[in-house]
Amino acid sequence: MKNILVLGAGLVSKPGVTYLLKQKNISVTVASRTVSKAENLIKGFTNGKAVQLNVENKEQLAQLIKANDVIVSLLPWVHHLKVAKLCLEHNKHMATTSYVSDDMKKLDNEAKSKNLLFLNEIGVDPGIDHMSAMKIINEVYENGGKVVHFYSYCGGLPAPEDNDNPFGYKFSWSPKGVVLASRNSAQFLENGKIVAIEGKNLFLNYRIEEIKGLGKFEVYPNRNSLPYKDLYNLKDAQTVMRGTYRNLGWCDTLKKMVDLGLINEEKQNNLKGITYRKMMADMVEAKDDANLEKKVAEKLKLDRNSEVMKRFEWLGLFSDKKVPDFDNRLDILSELLQEKLVFKNKEKDMLILQHKFTVENADKTKDLITSTLIDFGEALKESSMARTVSLPLAIGVRFMAEGKFNLIGVQIPIHKQIYEPVLKELETLGIKMDEKKYRLN
Repeated sequence: MKNILVLGAGLVSKPGVTYLLKQKNISVTVASRTVSKAENLIKGFTNGKAVQLNVENKEQLAQLIKANDVIVSLLPWVHHLKVAKLCLEHNKHMATTSYVSDDMKKLDNEAKSKNLLFLNEIGVDPGIDHMSAMKIINEVYENGGKVVHFYSYCGGLPAPEDNDNPFGYKFSWSPKGVVLASRNSAQFLENGKIVAIEGKNLFLNYRIEEIKGLGKFEVYPNRNSLPYKDLYNLKDAQTVMRGTYRNLGWCDTLKKMVDLGLINEEKQNNLKGITYRKMMADMVEAKDDANLEKKVAEKLKLDRNSEVMKRFEWLGLFSDKKVPDFDNRLDILSELLQEKLVFKNKEKDMLILQHKFTVENADKTKDLITSTLIDFGEALKESSMARTVSLPLAIGVRFMAEGKFNLIGVQIPIHKQIYEPVLKELETLGIKMDEKKYRLN
C-alpha cells in the first residue's frame, strides 16, 4: 500500500483525489485548513482520510509528510518551496501543477542526490500542453521532419450556452490573478524575429483565431514563450508562441481598465465609504457627476456608446453602490468581477487547448498539424478546469507511487516516459487531443 498526501482541498482537487482513491493499493490523506472540505473529497472511500492542517504549522506538516510516500501540493504556489524542503528532509517524492520557480530549480541537485522525483507542471496549462506538444514534436523528428512554426493557445471559458454576460468570461475562483495578468509583459519568436511587448501594451497585441464548431476567439501572448524553443527542442523553429484564449471584446475592455487605473494596487486614502460612481469620477477628475460617462469615454478615447463603455455600465462601475472596504482599486475591481462574472449552479465551463505546427517533412513537403482539446464541465458535478488540472496530476502521482518513472530531480512532463502513459490514461477518462494533418504544398 502506497500512501499519498494531498495538501489542499480547493476547487480543482476533487476529480484527481477521486481518481487516486479508486486505485488499488493506494491510500489518500487530504489535509486542508477547512477539514470539512477534505472530508467531502474522501466521502464514501475507506482508503481516504481527512486531516485539519494549517500549513504554517511546520511541525504538523513535517509529521504528515514523514508518514506518506508521495506528497501532492495543491496549495498556493508560495508554499511549494516549504513543502519541497520538507520532502528533501524526509526523502519523499513530490508533485505539483505549478510552474517551476527559480527556487524550486535550485533543489534539483539535492533531489537527484536522494533519488527523489519532484514532478511539477503536470496540470493542463502547464501540463497537458507540454505532453501533447512533445508527443507531436518527437513524432515529427522520428519521421525525419522538422517543426518550422509552433503556436500553442489555451483558455478556460464559459461553455457557449452559458456565455451570457458582456465580458464573455466567468471566474470559478478569485479573479485577482487573472486581472493582474493584464499587466504582464510578453515575448515570443515569430518568423525568425523576437517580439517583445510591454505589459501596458499586452492587450493591444491580440489576434483572432477560429475554432471549428465554436467560432472566433481573441488570443493574446502568454508571458515569455522564448524558453520553449529549447525546452521543447524546437531547434529549427522560426516561430514559438504561446497564448491565451478569450471571447471577443475581452482584450479591448481589459486594456481600457488598465488605462483608466482600475488595475492599480497602490493604497488610496480616498476610497473608504465611497460609491463606484465617485471612484470613477475621481479617476477622471470629473466634478460634474452628470457628465461622468462622457468624461470617462473621452479620457479613454472611446465613443460614449461603445461596447467597452456598455461593459463598464453592466459591471456597475457607474452605480451608486458603495465600494467594498479595500484600500486599493485592484481589490475593489476584483471583488466586483467576482460578484458579477460567476458561474451559477447549473452552468458549465469549457477548456480549449490547441497547438498548431507547420512541419517540413524529410521530402521537403510541408504539413499543418493541429492538436486540439475541447473539454466541457458537467453541471452540478465537476468543472472542466478541475478535471483537466487535477487528473493529469493524479495520474502522474499514481505512476510515481507505482515506480513507473525512471526519472529523478526537478522535472516537468516533457519526457516520453511520462507523457506517453499519462496521455493514454487521460484518454480513458475522456480527455483526448484531436490531431489533424493538412498538406500545405
